[in-house]
Amino acid sequence: MNNTSTHSNTNPRKQIIRVEVGADARSYVNAGQRITMVPLTIKRRQQRKLLIPPVHTEAVGGGPDIPMIKTLGKAFYWKRLLDEGTYPTTSHLARALKLEPGWVAEVLRLTLLAPDIVEAIAGGRQPRQLNLHTVRGRQDALPRDWDEQRRVLGFAED
Repeated sequence: MNNTSTHSNTNPRKQIIRVEVGADARSYVNAGQRITMVPLTIKRRQQRKLLIPPVHTEAVGGGPDIPMIKTLGKAFYWKRLLDEGTYPTTSHLARALKLEPGWVAEVLRLTLLAPDIVEAIAGGRQPRQLNLHTVRGRQDALPRDWDEQRRVLGFAED
C-alpha cells in the first residue's frame, strides 16, 4: 500500500493518497513526501474487501504479525476515506462500517506511527514483544514524536 499525501490549499483535510500494490515493504522520500510501501493485496469477497498480507517474509524480529498488518492496512484505508471526504468524521465512518467509534479512532491512530515502524511491522521485523494491543495504544497512549515511539515500542536506534 502506498501512502502519498499532499496538502490542498482549498481544504486542509483533503490529501492525495495513492494506493498501489507493492512487492516489498519499503519507505522512501519523493519530492519532500514520505512514501511507505506495504505489501498487501486487496481482494474482493462478496461485499467486503479483504487485505491479504504477503505469504513469504523473512522473520528478523518477531516475524509477520498478520492481525497487526491487516489492522495497519485498515487504518490507512480508513484514513484515505476520511481524507478524500467520503466520510466527514470518524463517527460517520464508524456508523457506515457498523463499528464502535472509539475502536475506529484507536485503529486510525496507527496512521501516526513513524514510517519506519510501519515498514518494520509490514516486513515482520518488529520487536518480538510488540503486539497489536500495544501498538494501538490501549495501555498507554503512544507518543506522537517518532523518536519517542521507537523508544517506547522497542525499536533499536540506528
